[in-house]
This record gives sequence, C-alpha cells and structure tokens, in this order.
Amino acid sequence: MSLPKITSRDEWLKARKDLLAREKELTRARDALSADRRRLPMVEIDTEYRFAGPDGEVGLLDLFEGRRQLMVGHFMFDPAWERGCASCSAGADEIAEGTLEHLHARDTSFAYVSRAPIEKIERYKAEKGWTFPWYSSHGSQFNYDFGVTVDESVALVAYNYKTLAEHQQAGTAYYFDAEYPIEQPGSSCFLRDGDRVFHTYSSFGRGAEWFGGSYALLDLTALGRQEDWEEPEGRAAAARAAIPDFAA
Repeated sequence: MSLPKITSRDEWLKARKDLLAREKELTRARDALSADRRRLPMVEIDTEYRFAGPDGEVGLLDLFEGRRQLMVGHFMFDPAWERGCASCSAGADEIAEGTLEHLHARDTSFAYVSRAPIEKIERYKAEKGWTFPWYSSHGSQFNYDFGVTVDESVALVAYNYKTLAEHQQAGTAYYFDAEYPIEQPGSSCFLRDGDRVFHTYSSFGRGAEWFGGSYALLDLTALGRQEDWEEPEGRAAAARAAIPDFAA
C-alpha cells in the first residue's frame, strides 16, 4: 500500500483547506438530507406482528419498551443456520451500552430482529457477549413485509426498492445469487402514538449499516436528534398535527 505524498507544511495547509471546503459541503448536504428524511410521510402498521423474545411472545409495540421511537436492525440469521451473518455480527459488535443509553435519552429504543428461532439467537448472543434486545420473527411475515427476506413463493422478489428485473437492468442482480429464501441486511424505523405504530423509514445494503454513533442513528428517525428544532414547539408538535386524532 502506498503512503501519502510528502510535502511542505504550506502545501499541506492549502490541500487541507481545500479538503475542508469539501467536508463542509458534505456536512451541509448530509444535514439537508437528514431534514428531508424527517419529512418523509409515514405508514400506519395494521398487521399484528408477533415475535419471540427471551421472556416469551411479544408484539411490535412491546419492542418500543414504552418509548416513542424504535429502530430495528434486520440481522441476517436464517432459521437453518447455526450462526448469524458475519457482516451483521461485525456491526452488532459496535452497538455499545453507551450508544443505547444515548438513544434511550432521546426516547428511542433499539432492537435486532432475525428469522432464526429464539433458541439459536439466545445461544449466539450469549456466545458473542451481546446485551442488546434481539427478537425472533420466525413464522411471521415481518421479514418479508420489510423486504429483507427474499422468497418468490412468499412475496414479490424485490430488494432495496427494486424488483429482480430492475436489478438485472442496473447490474445488481447479485443480490439474488442464492437459493430462496435469501436473507438480506436492512434497518427500519418506527414511531408510535399510544398503541398506533407507524413505519417511517427503511434502508438496505450499505445504507443499512449502523455507523457514526447515536447521533448518526437518530438522524435516521422521524424525530431526529431532537435538539435543533426549527419550529418553537419542536418536531413532536409537527408530528401530532400530521397524525389524525394524535393524543397529546
């Protein structure tokens, strides 16, 4: 691997300032994109999804743990596998207790969901020493409905908002180079109002990677970082106005 070019301090400073200008452009573009993401419309969830957890069966609402928002990592773990996906595991290694505490302080819960039975999940979780919540969607439509398990016998074959034909045209059909069902990575965000749950955002592939700490994660949610509100009463007020019969 080649090393960076050796130069004088003055030349380095000029190059660094040029790069800083591009970094500022990226920061402003990222902030604008995050704002647009918060303005995405949302869809009410009317399916009674059930999950298996370490303490028994729960519903999607239970995964919120009483908080306003929920972030779900779609961890690739096929029921036939004995171990979870290595790439998903690498990402899970970075979900620290401090990260979860910061999310909780912003009224946001985090959990992983996989199709593997809860017994396999608990065994693998203990082996890895992880403490975050992790639930099994085994036997439910959850993974199929949120586009991370691909199986033509169950639902339309699609991933990352593209059908197989669209991926073939784009040269990305490698997503489907396996026998069905195919497990894919993804992440989804939800917002709740009382017992009503809304799907606000999902991302897949490289876009589903968790990185950058709690603020980067919060930027994926409908309520964002909940610090730099444009409206005096905060984004929560805007959310209440957008949802019919929103209870204060």
